[in-house]
Amino acid sequence: MALTILDAGVIIAILDSNDVHHAAAREAVTQALRRGEQLAIPASAYAEILVGPYRQSPKAAATVDAFLAALPARVEPAAREIAAVAAELRARHAARLRLPDALVVATAVELQAVLIMTTDAAWPSLPIPVAVVTGASMS
Repeated sequence: MALTILDAGVIIAILDSNDVHHAAAREAVTQALRRGEQLAIPASAYAEILVGPYRQSPKAAATVDAFLAALPARVEPAAREIAAVAAELRARHAARLRLPDALVVATAVELQAVLIMTTDAAWPSLPIPVAVVTGASMS
């Protein structure tokens, strides 16, 4: 079964109906599930997703966590190998790939994912296919 890695922005957009990427993110994830793809979220992106809800309350964070479990999207830990690949990617693309994003890409590389979904159109060319989910479409 194919694996798709979700960046935090995609989940944040799904959870916020006012987000410019909301409809496109919902559609992209729905289509991935219809294709039978497994979904995973790197631990670093999971933490990023929970920041806003924790600012509201622990209950809001628990609701988001339950949503992710029901999606279903598993949370992938940042193992040593993932961290090393992230460091290499960050060193190579310092100006265009922040460490949190490098951890997302490294997770996809190490798990041999077929795709990464993100809302960040500024990423450089990477060794794995990236679908940028935007308010207009997915490219």
